[in-house]
Amino acid sequence: MFYIYVDGDACPVKEEVARVAARYALQVYIVSNQGLRCNLGPHVRGVLVGSEFDAADNWIVENIAASDIAITADIQLAARCLKKNAKAINPTGKFFTEENIGSALAMRELSSYLREAEEIAGGNAPFSKRDRSNFLQSLDLIIQKTVKK
Repeated sequence: MFYIYVDGDACPVKEEVARVAARYALQVYIVSNQGLRCNLGPHVRGVLVGSEFDAADNWIVENIAASDIAITADIQLAARCLKKNAKAINPTGKFFTEENIGSALAMRELSSYLREAEEIAGGNAPFSKRDRSNFLQSLDLIIQKTVKK
């Protein structure tokens, strides 16, 4: 048995995760410091953590285990989950792996530096239907691979 942990405060795919979890009868923990605003079904448990910096990330890392799945756009959280032999995927369907996490962290730092230096502006592109579709395909794939193990 494995679990799905969602970094929930700004996650645009909570409903999709709930639907997929129900299909596979998997337990999902949506971790947030703002609370879960809706009931997403019997397989979803909301976890409200304190408002301290990284409280949700820390709760996920303390509870996630090998073979569990983390859903997060936070590259640093994904890296921490990978260190515990868990799997990590972002809401657009991109898998974080041992092979790509180093470059993802480096690009995050570079982008942060360039924004601070006002060399670049803006943030992420708006979340699209294609992103949602890619996420659903990737989540289904990672669950099927994990179930087979």
